[in-house]
Amino acid sequence: MEKPKIVAYLKPSCGWSMGVRAIMKKYDLPFEDRDIINDPVQRAEMIEKSGQMLSPCVEVNGQMLADVSGEEVEAFLVANSLTSPNDTIPEAPIDQPCAHEMDQGAPLAFKRQ
Repeated sequence: MEKPKIVAYLKPSCGWSMGVRAIMKKYDLPFEDRDIINDPVQRAEMIEKSGQMLSPCVEVNGQMLADVSGEEVEAFLVANSLTSPNDTIPEAPIDQPCAHEMDQGAPLAFKRQ
């Protein structure tokens, strides 16, 4: 099976971005990892190609998947026969947001008596 050409527009340490990287490793897929935080040119290119500002965005054989999780990238790759499913456990969660976006639970509410 020929490996797809993949360009991933990712943040260096975001949970969603780490999930995309974990899928690339799980399936041994080479990809271009474009840093949209430290390289404004890459961020601008992502916005131009995807039509929006949210990340990750993953371009697979010229088709842009905008604002996706690793789980969604994996589903796309398998559904389009770009890779075969496997039972390898990814080395990072593939459906988890960045730490600052995670639900921290309800705030504590104190009653005065």
